[in-house]
Amino acid sequence: RALPVGAWVGFVIFGVVVVTGVAAPLIAPHNPTQIDLANALRPPRGFAGANPAYLLGTDQLGRDVLSRMIYGARVSIMIATSAVAIAALIGVVVGVIAGYYGGRVADVLMRLADVQLAFPAVILAIIVAATLGGGMRNLVIVLGVIGWTTFARVARGSTLSERKKQYVEAATSLGCSDFRIMFRHILPNLASPLLVVAAFTVAQMVLWEAGLSFLGLGVPPPQASWGSMLADGRSQVATAWWLATLPGIAIAITILGINLIGEWLRE
Repeated sequence: RALPVGAWVGFVIFGVVVVTGVAAPLIAPHNPTQIDLANALRPPRGFAGANPAYLLGTDQLGRDVLSRMIYGARVSIMIATSAVAIAALIGVVVGVIAGYYGGRVADVLMRLADVQLAFPAVILAIIVAATLGGGMRNLVIVLGVIGWTTFARVARGSTLSERKKQYVEAATSLGCSDFRIMFRHILPNLASPLLVVAAFTVAQMVLWEAGLSFLGLGVPPPQASWGSMLADGRSQVATAWWLATLPGIAIAITILGINLIGEWLRE
């Protein structure tokens, strides 16, 4: 069956962002942290006052906007995928155990999820990030910890359905351990819903990473990040529109591409 157009668009967008981030040292035309005050606030090529050496212009310190956006793609994708991996690991383990055993075990585990869901995710992320401090590692931990509840709920619901099927009864009658039944037999059958959740969560993590970096709780300067670029350019939107507009477009297009993939997986 041929992929729909939306899925193709999503894969192309996401593929370009991933390749751009991975190959950033090879394709970035300039050092993203190099300061050149003589070329500060140069507009993109084609506008009056532009420097042809800087395709998308420069920021207030003369740093190349294109190079910083390329390296920002690396930061966003690395943090988003790593955070989703942590969230999926925690959430799937908790959800499968809660769904398989049920009873008091499920009550305790899922109440933990309910307690976390009682706090708005963004507020919780800001509190934890402010406590741990900035940096990529801490940001991955923060986003991974606040994102596990969705995986846990989906995994628990699917496990409740799967554990009543005949292959689970057959494995039990053959003397398989609970661990083997849960993670060797049941877990592979949860792949479809979990992949859908993972796709949408990656998009959410890209947005959260940009938001925390915008607030100064993400990767520390001078490391490039789409969120920090937005923060740097917000006070100069009227005079240097490209500083905030271009990273904002990059974030929107990336999230759109990932969501298109998620919609195709869901269908």
